[in-house]
Amino acid sequence: MNVISVSYKNLKRKKIRSVLTIGGVAIAVAVLVSLVGFDRGYQKSLTSNIDKMGYQLLVTAKGCPYEAATMMLKGGGGLRYMDQDIYKKIQGDTRIDEMTPQLVSTVYDPDRLDGQGGFAMYMGITGTYLKLKPWSTLRSGSWFSSDTADEVIMGYEAAEVEQRLVGDKIFVPKINKVLTVVGVFERSGTQDDGIIFIPLKTAQRIFSLPNKLTGVGIKLKNIQELGDFEESLYNEPGIQVISMAQVRGTILNLIASAKVMANSVAVIAIFIAVIGVVNTILMSVFERTSEIGVMKAIGASTIDIFKLVWTETILVCSIGGLIGCILALAGSDFVEYIIKMVLPYAPNGQLVLIKPDLLFVAFIGAIVLGILSGIYPAWRASAMRPVESIRHGE
Repeated sequence: MNVISVSYKNLKRKKIRSVLTIGGVAIAVAVLVSLVGFDRGYQKSLTSNIDKMGYQLLVTAKGCPYEAATMMLKGGGGLRYMDQDIYKKIQGDTRIDEMTPQLVSTVYDPDRLDGQGGFAMYMGITGTYLKLKPWSTLRSGSWFSSDTADEVIMGYEAAEVEQRLVGDKIFVPKINKVLTVVGVFERSGTQDDGIIFIPLKTAQRIFSLPNKLTGVGIKLKNIQELGDFEESLYNEPGIQVISMAQVRGTILNLIASAKVMANSVAVIAIFIAVIGVVNTILMSVFERTSEIGVMKAIGASTIDIFKLVWTETILVCSIGGLIGCILALAGSDFVEYIIKMVLPYAPNGQLVLIKPDLLFVAFIGAIVLGILSGIYPAWRASAMRPVESIRHGE
């Protein structure tokens, strides 16, 4: 007796019920794979974004550290200003390898995104910015002509959104200022791609923020001195020092709470899928009571019946697991789009990372689920007595 062939034909008898059960398993597997893929992708993207910031510490005005963390990743949220004097004060510290001042400002542009409106992000920088980010190269154009020029260098994505090339003009609505595009950066895969860069002194002038900064990025000569450096600035009025490790831990802790709830949903989905599989196979067994009795009467052993029903369960879960893996892989871009809508300060990069090893483990897990779920229905079927089964079926 070909067990797999007979089991497949038995599942086809009740097509709708079998399809719904397989669908339940597929959804549970797809949800689990997507969640694990999100956990992997988010941590990798966050680590990459922070590593590509080029500095280990950020000095900002005192405020909520969570707002400061989002500002570090996206340049917005919780913009507070501090005096530029703090930059001059710590500039002479011999523990510092490189440092760069920043002034971030956001401007609402009603004509942005084809008339839908949106915020344009401007960052005032100096030449030291490139010393901390040597991988930032110009795709076209050149650096600013002077420290006070009314010029901009656009991040790759900002240039794409604005549809600007070198030599084009940009109108800043809030301040009624026209700036000239002198360069466009190569794509970096970080938050810098969406920023419009201008000379620091120009930013301070046109945004009416003289002698103000939103942050100072710092890279130390020796990372081991990070704790001592933070401590030395602890008592400075009006500022706070935030390390990259602290930011990463802060954001991951925030995500961890949501991940616990999401994982709970996945566990519930799997539990419901298991109940659905057991219910489907049990109903199939009860409907074939007479048939099972006849099979035993003509020579089928208890093991044969057990293997037959058990194989049906494994088939259901295997097919469901395979479809679930395909759904998770095919829908990863859509899931990532939803995540970026829900998490506006999500890091750049691939947030849902689904690799072959994850799909393999998920598929094997679905088979194991079938093996465990099928034990009870298979035992019930194999324990039936031929005469009683035939009589009950009649």
